Amino acid sequence: MNFQPTSLNERVDSLDILRGISLLGILLVNMFAFYLPMPYIDLGTWFTEAKDIIWHQTLDIYVQSSFYPLFSMLFGYGLAMQFMKAERMGSNFYKFAPKRLVILLIIGLLHAFFIWWGDILTMYAFCGFVLILFLRFGSGWLLTFGLVINGIMQLFFIAIYGLFGMAGVEVEEQAVDIEMINNAITAYGIGSWTDAFLQRLHDLSLQMGIYMWISSLLTILPYMLIGAAMAKWRLIERAKELKGLWITLTICGLALGLFIKSAPFMFSRTYLLDYLKIYVGGPVLSIGYIGVIVCLCMIPAMPKLLKPFAMAGRMSLTLYLMQSIICTLLFYNFGFGLYGEIDVQMGTFIAIGLFIIQVIFAELWFTKFKQGPLELAVKKLTYR
Repeated sequence: MNFQPTSLNERVDSLDILRGISLLGILLVNMFAFYLPMPYIDLGTWFTEAKDIIWHQTLDIYVQSSFYPLFSMLFGYGLAMQFMKAERMGSNFYKFAPKRLVILLIIGLLHAFFIWWGDILTMYAFCGFVLILFLRFGSGWLLTFGLVINGIMQLFFIAIYGLFGMAGVEVEEQAVDIEMINNAITAYGIGSWTDAFLQRLHDLSLQMGIYMWISSLLTILPYMLIGAAMAKWRLIERAKELKGLWITLTICGLALGLFIKSAPFMFSRTYLLDYLKIYVGGPVLSIGYIGVIVCLCMIPAMPKLLKPFAMAGRMSLTLYLMQSIICTLLFYNFGFGLYGEIDVQMGTFIAIGLFIIQVIFAELWFTKFKQGPLELAVKKLTYR
């Protein structure tokens, strides 16, 4: 029996809404890398004006490090749904899944080399190849694998901080490479497309270094495995049946996640609290965010009210790449040249404004078409 991609009547509204909201969260975080010389600075010590510090801290608590785990879980959830559908239809999942991941990897590489160095698609495709090896396992094993892999990383770094006596030490302002910062500002701020391209290659040597590939197996793959376990349990599709579980996950995720992420600002910014904020608080808060949307979607009127986010989520690949194209045109010198010229508040407003435009675009697109342009291309290449 031939396997067919997900049709409209098979789509789960909550998943599309979550993907759409994730796009906004990811854009709010990525915005810093579009107009500042990342990855050569520490945002925690970069800003000097009170307004910038407050805006950055707000984004750090509510957004930073909470949306890539969320999107990773959604990625795993979706891939597991395809695996289970292939099983029901008697199709061989492994005939088309690797092909789709290869296509995603190629799109990510093109995006990274020719548009923006901060691409995440390549890492998702890479981890996806590992994930599909685990999908034959049951939900309990998938959850265990995810928690164990992530737990090993947590215990290792916490032990390192303890052994070297750094747990209670306050984070000091790190020395920065002024030459590299100036090179990035020159290439992106006043340089040509060629200057930006050459600088992008250098930035990519850091973004796609061997450490990042290994790190992705510890920070992205575990959440994909957890998402796959959730899919096999059909936790989102059975939300009303599991209302108590979702309310508990929402309350605990929000309360614990916000506390851990706020700790460096409520107390002292120590190395341990800074680590926990990113690698524990961020993922825990993402569970809370998932719970909020799932609980809201149990209310009959809410899926319709949140439909604009669902429209964006249905074409998340297209909109993700569109964000990079528009932002590089806005900030780089071969476009409008706003690189380094805006503050955190303005960057946040630009991100929200751009997302609103994308939501309107998605609404208009789906009045004529059933799929986003890149989504359609990927499925054509995958399933022919």
